[in-house]
Amino acid sequence: MAEVLLFHHVQGLTDGVRAFADDLREAGHTVHTPDLFEGRTFASLEEGMGFAREAGFGTLRERGAAAAEGLRPDLVYAGFSFGVTVAQKLAQTRPGARGAILMHSCIPVTEFGDSWPDGVPVQIHGKEGDEFFDEDLPAARELVKSASAAELFVYRGDQHLFTDASLDAFDAEASALLRERVHTFLSSV
Repeated sequence: MAEVLLFHHVQGLTDGVRAFADDLREAGHTVHTPDLFEGRTFASLEEGMGFAREAGFGTLRERGAAAAEGLRPDLVYAGFSFGVTVAQKLAQTRPGARGAILMHSCIPVTEFGDSWPDGVPVQIHGKEGDEFFDEDLPAARELVKSASAAELFVYRGDQHLFTDASLDAFDAEASALLRERVHTFLSSV
């Protein structure tokens, strides 16, 4: 079983993010869900982005890095959208990573180093018509080409946070397929 450090999206540690983590726990994985927003959740992406700007993206990412301190190094780092910025950085820079799961976003690899680390498998998930993921798709494709063990899954539709059952953007069918792929990934790392 894997130990996962799962970072929430810009709307906060919502019930949908908690449900996703619970699904992984039910499969036997240990899942940590740090709350980078200290209890705040937001009804819209715009409100969450406003909070993140005010709090400072750097400050929030530092909270994410601090969440990894004290945990063993061989973690799978996972994130939803904004949370990908923390998960991907830790997967690329913290020695010992077992893998990474990047949902709804992907940052250019060069943001955190010269290349994706050897031996660290990664999955990237997003929707083909999602305006936010569409911006990240070139970075996702480049990561997949450069990494030794990488998968990119692009789903039909345009919802951004389609995995969060507590939001209007939730897509039950695509989310179920993503979860199945994540379970397969976690059983292999």
